[in-house]
Amino acid sequence: MARQLRFTGTDSKVDGCPALHTDEDTGEIIVQGAPVTDPEDLAQLRHFGAGEAAVAVPRELLVNWGPKELERVPEIVDRAALRRLFETFQHTAWRLETRRGYASDREDPDFQEFLATGSAPCDPNESWFVNIKAQTEAGKRVGRVRVADRPMTDEQRFLLDYARHNAAVGEDIRYLWREDADGLPAEDFWIFDSRLIALLHFDDADDITGVELITEPAAVLRYATVRDAAMHHAVPFDQFAPAE
Repeated sequence: MARQLRFTGTDSKVDGCPALHTDEDTGEIIVQGAPVTDPEDLAQLRHFGAGEAAVAVPRELLVNWGPKELERVPEIVDRAALRRLFETFQHTAWRLETRRGYASDREDPDFQEFLATGSAPCDPNESWFVNIKAQTEAGKRVGRVRVADRPMTDEQRFLLDYARHNAAVGEDIRYLWREDADGLPAEDFWIFDSRLIALLHFDDADDITGVELITEPAAVLRYATVRDAAMHHAVPFDQFAPAE
């Protein structure tokens, strides 16, 4: 049975080698690099057995991308703790949104108004808008990339219309078609100051079931790479034309 491998990372600027992959089932790390074949080199390796291979990789590959914990225990926090992160971050807060809809949007009266009129209202005095406006006016950056389907769901169309309200308080809202998001994980997360990840877990009804905080440097770097790739391909919300 084939392994389920997840690309972990690379320091290569050219062809993606050397690199690390993680076996999703066993947690084993697969090291990809230039093979060591010189018999004199191999003779110096201890415990080198028949059928085994040796590869050479830069030290920084393991430092930057190798796991820092033998066994990571997830740190799960509630929504109140997540909300506090938007008050205490120092420089940047950024989110990837990948789901077809969110239960919290469907429960919002503004969503029902949008379905009835095609335009979503908002209250600029809501705590979210007040805080984000204060943060962006202080020079901090807040942004999102949303992955959209063709055709867009009602929830996605609602958020696209609502994006103008987010932008009014300084959020950078961008969009990406799902077919152009190949290689991005099907995960929703916030990344704060490029050092802390808040990974959002959902149930089948699109309700948040938990918020997992991740600070392991290699994992944070992987999510930062996802952010950079998403931002490279996404377009501002006001230039994104929904497909019917």
